[in-house]
Amino acid sequence: MENDLDEIPLVFNEQSPESMCQSSEAFYQAIKTRRTVRDFSARSFPRSVIENALLAAGTAPSGANMQPWHFVVVENPEVKKQLREAAEQEEREFYERRASEEWLEALAPLGTDAHKPFLETAPYLIAIFIKKFSFDEVGQRHKNYYTSESVGIATGFLISALHQAGVATLTHTPSPMKFLNKILGRPDNERPFLLLVTGYPQDGAKVPNIDKFDLSETSSFI
Repeated sequence: MENDLDEIPLVFNEQSPESMCQSSEAFYQAIKTRRTVRDFSARSFPRSVIENALLAAGTAPSGANMQPWHFVVVENPEVKKQLREAAEQEEREFYERRASEEWLEALAPLGTDAHKPFLETAPYLIAIFIKKFSFDEVGQRHKNYYTSESVGIATGFLISALHQAGVATLTHTPSPMKFLNKILGRPDNERPFLLLVTGYPQDGAKVPNIDKFDLSETSSFI
């Protein structure tokens, strides 16, 4: 079968082995300083930072290049208040009724609870949706493929881009999250993936003293 796809030359920055090692080490040293923040400042920063990070997220690979994601950036204080109230309602249900003792014990060292002031304090909230289906210009529905995997990769790109720009983040996943569709006016064919809290850390913010697993515990070379 002939390939009728319009193609362009690949732009690829090949590096020497020495440069590759240096680049990979530099990226690791930068990204390992990323930490989940729960105490945010209300201080804002240019929206263009968010826009550039979203453009970076949009370069992520996706199944059949369907790009099955939608990002809603929330700045409006009233909408943030609605999101906090809805999220805290679900969080109270989780901590008081839904979560197992084992789950609560795992969360205990992190100090989390149903109180989520950062949803109002942080200057930007980015709601991320998975599009199980897309619609073309004539309204015909098309299935998207590998949607969770694709949106997960795009979210990783987004978090990395924001960190590179000097922005702190928190991945917030109240369950269920269907209230995001209602409050943000998103259609039923989109499923909430997570809410990314974005901003500067509060002055004097602290994070749990935790370690990441050693490479030998997470990876194998055969």
